[in-house]
Amino acid sequence: MSFKKTVAIIAITAAPLAYGQDAKNWEGEAELGVLMTSGNTEETNINGRLGLVHEVVDWRNIADFSSNYSESQNDTTGADQTTAEKYKAALETNYKFDESQYWFLRGTYEKDRFSGYDFESTATTGYGNRIWQRGERSFLDLSAGAGYRYNKLEVVNSDGEDVEKEAIARLAAQFNYALSENALFHQKLSTEIGLDENNVISQSETAIKANLVGNLSMKAAYRWKHVSHPPAGAESTDTETAITLLYGF
Repeated sequence: MSFKKTVAIIAITAAPLAYGQDAKNWEGEAELGVLMTSGNTEETNINGRLGLVHEVVDWRNIADFSSNYSESQNDTTGADQTTAEKYKAALETNYKFDESQYWFLRGTYEKDRFSGYDFESTATTGYGNRIWQRGERSFLDLSAGAGYRYNKLEVVNSDGEDVEKEAIARLAAQFNYALSENALFHQKLSTEIGLDENNVISQSETAIKANLVGNLSMKAAYRWKHVSHPPAGAESTDTETAITLLYGF
């Protein structure tokens, strides 16, 4: 079975779970950050994200879409040049065995213009456990599973191939902690270990959200990604710092 068919099955499986229930079980957040500077240095940075969660007694469905675009002026020519362009999507469905344990099925797609990949994609499944929870906003989730990675390279590698495909093991954690009624600390960690080529891709997001008024909040986030064996000419570590406005619904 091809990887595209696998991802399609994930989407088809998750869709009826999400849409077959009452809309009142949906929660979501949309965020946007725009930074523009002028004068000695002209730069534009735009961050956007849409996150959706649908939860009922037996199922939890999660969708996350994000983008990052940066443009700056070349010091020598004065021409505008793109310095970052990234698009990410993740879909996950959880079947809850009880209040803490669940089985997950997850698919991801990422297109980063400066990563050395034309695109990166994974499909994984496994076991998760909410090992700690206090109230609705504070919890710790740990999960472990296995799956498949299919990455398309921009140029052929030393073996004359333009794709990386291998079985992977996935470990992940998510920690949310309510600092107060109006502030939330958020930490996500994941690592995907290639079982054939031994390429390890690890990611982290550390963020603090503070409510401003009503459903409007401000979010400061630091994101980090490390690829142990990046494509030729690409950096192994990529970081991103963003301050955004977030609307919850």
